[in-house]
Amino acid sequence: MNMTTTKVSRLVAAISMTMLFGCGGSAETKSDFTKVDPQKPVSDWQMVWSDEFDGASIDSNKWNFELNCAGGGNNEKQCYTDSEQNAFIKDGVLNIVALPADEGAEKPYTSARLNTRYNADFTYGRFEMRAKLPSGQGSWPAFWMMPTNEVYGTWPRSGEIDILEAVNLKTVAEDGTVEANIHGTLHYGREWPNNSNSGKAYTFAEGMNPADDFHTYAIEWQEGEIRWYVDDYLYATQRRSEVRYNSKDEAVGLKHKGWFAEYFEQGNGELTTHWDNAPFDKDFYLILNNAVGGDWPENVNNLGVDAAAFAEGQSFEIDYVRVYQCAANTDTGKGCETVRPGYDNLEDALVEGKAPVPTPPSDGVAKNLDIFNGSLDANWIAWDCCGGTTPETITDADKGDVVKFNINDNNGTVLGFSTRGGHFPDGFAGSSSPFDASLLLDLNGRVSFDMKVVTPPTSSTTWLLKAEAGDGGPNTGDVPLSESNEGVTPVTGQWQTYTFPLSLLQERGLDISAIDVLMVFPTWQTGGGAEYLITNVTIEGDLPKVDLFSDEQNLDWPMWDCCGGSKPVEVMDDEEHGLTAEFTIGATATVMGFNSRTAAGGSGEAFDATSILENGVIAFELKVISKPNNLDSVWNFKVESDNGSSAVEIPLTDSVESVEPTIGEWQTYTFTLADLAGAGLDVSALDVVMIYPTWDTGEGAVYRVDNAFIGIP
Repeated sequence: MNMTTTKVSRLVAAISMTMLFGCGGSAETKSDFTKVDPQKPVSDWQMVWSDEFDGASIDSNKWNFELNCAGGGNNEKQCYTDSEQNAFIKDGVLNIVALPADEGAEKPYTSARLNTRYNADFTYGRFEMRAKLPSGQGSWPAFWMMPTNEVYGTWPRSGEIDILEAVNLKTVAEDGTVEANIHGTLHYGREWPNNSNSGKAYTFAEGMNPADDFHTYAIEWQEGEIRWYVDDYLYATQRRSEVRYNSKDEAVGLKHKGWFAEYFEQGNGELTTHWDNAPFDKDFYLILNNAVGGDWPENVNNLGVDAAAFAEGQSFEIDYVRVYQCAANTDTGKGCETVRPGYDNLEDALVEGKAPVPTPPSDGVAKNLDIFNGSLDANWIAWDCCGGTTPETITDADKGDVVKFNINDNNGTVLGFSTRGGHFPDGFAGSSSPFDASLLLDLNGRVSFDMKVVTPPTSSTTWLLKAEAGDGGPNTGDVPLSESNEGVTPVTGQWQTYTFPLSLLQERGLDISAIDVLMVFPTWQTGGGAEYLITNVTIEGDLPKVDLFSDEQNLDWPMWDCCGGSKPVEVMDDEEHGLTAEFTIGATATVMGFNSRTAAGGSGEAFDATSILENGVIAFELKVISKPNNLDSVWNFKVESDNGSSAVEIPLTDSVESVEPTIGEWQTYTFTLADLAGAGLDVSALDVVMIYPTWDTGEGAVYRVDNAFIGIP
C-alpha cells in the first residue's frame, strides 16, 4: 500500500497498467515447491513483539485506527473507520472487513486500517503474519511497513516495505486463469513523481489460492537486505546497491543494482544520491488494511470493483502478527538468515532494483569520441567476451587499418569494444573511462561504425548491436543492425555503415552518460565461422561550431577590413600553423576580423550559439608581426550579433589567458560565451568577430590569426 496522500494516486494510476500485476512484480513468477524444502527460521530468531488476537477486542496499546476517507492516496473506494463492523476479533482471529457503506456516504465502502506507529517500531527483524486473504474484483489487502519518522524526507524518500499485497484474488480471466498472486515490493528513491519501486510476485500452485486458506507471509529484514517468504519459502530478495569504483576512487558503476536513496544532506543542504542502506535503516511500523478498489486493482484482471463480491463483506482474516529480532546481532539483524540456493541469483529470487548508475563527474563539455578510427582510443580495447579469440588490427585495401573479429564456434560469445576495467588484459596502459554522451543527445548524437562481413556465420543469424553502461548496468539489449538509420543487414564482402541515434539507444534502456561497452555480433550461439571487420567507430554529435579561419578562410565568414580599404590576405607562417590570415592597418582608422554579413561578402547566416552557451567559447591564436606606431594602443576583441543589435568590446587581456600580445609569438585567446552573454551579447545571432588595436591607434600594425572558431573546445 502507498502513503495516504492524494499525490500518490496519480503515480499509481500511471504505473498500474504498465506493471500489469502491480507494485514492482510480475505475476508470471511460478513457484517450484520441489526445488528446495522450505526452511524454518533458525533458532537465533527471538520473538520481541506479537499479537495473537486472543483477547475480546483489539488491543489499543498495540494498534492505532486510521480514520479517513482519503482513498489511501490511490483513489480507493473506502472510508476507514474504527467501527466494530469493520474490525473485530472473533475466535482468536482479527477480521478486517470491507462492507458496502450506507446510502449517501462519502465513499461506497467502509473498511479499517490499523497501524503500530509509536507503539511498536522496529529496525531489522523478521515480520510475520498468518492470514487468509479476501477475494473478488476490487479487493486489495495489505500487510506493510512505513517509516516512523521520515528521516530522509516525504514518501518515498524514507522508504516503504510491502510485505504482502494481493489484488482481485480468485477472479477468473477469459482464458480461465484464476488470480492467485501475492506481491512483495519496496518503494524508495526520488521524490514523487520520479520515485522508484521494485519487487516480485509469487504465484500459488494450481488449485491453491491465498483466499481459500491461511498462509504465513513474512519478510526477514537485515542491514542491506530484505527477503520475502510464503509459508517459509523464500521467493524474493532485495538488496542495497553495490558501487564499483575506478582507480581514482570515482564511482563508475554498480556491482548490484538495488535500492537507493535521494535526500538533502544536513550539513550542506545539497540533494544527494546514496547507494547504501538508506532508506531501509531506520525504524518502521506495521500496517494492516483491507482496501476496496483503487488505481491498481481497478485496472487489472476484470477491471473496476465487483459490487456483488462485497455485498456480504470481504474479510481479511489475521491469525497472528509476530516480530522477531536476530539475537546473533540485533544492531544489524544479520546472522539469522533463512536462505536457500538461488536466493541471491537474478535468475531466481534476487530482484534487480531501480538505482541510477553512478558515473564519474562530467566536465560539462560535449565531446565526440573516436573509439577506433585507424587506431584504438588509448582507453578502449577490442574485446572478445567469451570466445577465446584476440581481435587484431589489420590493413584493409579500402579502409586502411581496421579491427578483425573472429568467432570460432557456436558456444556463444559477443565481441566489440570496451573501456571497462574488468575487461582489460594484463599490462594494458589505459584506464576505465566511461563516455558521457548525454550532452550529445540534443546535437543529433549517434553511435556509428563501418563493418564488412568477410565470412558469414555457418548458421542462420541476426546481426546485433548492444551497448552497455555503468560497468554492466543499463544496456540496450540486442538491437538488430537492420534498425539502424540505414536499415540494412550485412552483405558479405561489402563495407556498410550503421548509424544508431543516441535517443534510440536511450529509449532501449542505455544510460548514455556512462557508455563503456559497444558490441557488434551475431546472435548468441549462432556466430560460429564468422569473420568481420570494423572501423570508424564513433560516438558523436553535431557540435555547434563555426571555423572562422583554420588552414584557410571560411568563405561564409570572410576576412574583413571594416574601413581601411585593405584586403586581408592568406600567408604561410611556421610549419605548425601553415596558412594564416594576415591583417595590416594603414593610416585610415579601421577595425578588422571576420564577418558573415552579406555586405562584407559573407553568407548572411548568423551563428546561433544558444545551445552551447554554457560551455562554448570564441577562441583564436594571434601573432603580432608589427606593433602599432602608437605605443599606447590597446589590443581589443569585439563580437557583434544580429547586425549590430548587441555587441561586446573588451581588451585581449580580459581573455581567459589574460596576456598581452608579444611580437613574433603565437598566443591563444579564449572568451567564454557565458561571459560575453553576461556582458550583454545576444549569442543567438553572432555575425562579426573582430581583433584589432583601439580605433584610430592601429597604424603600422601587422598581425596574423589562425585556428579561430566559435564552439566548444
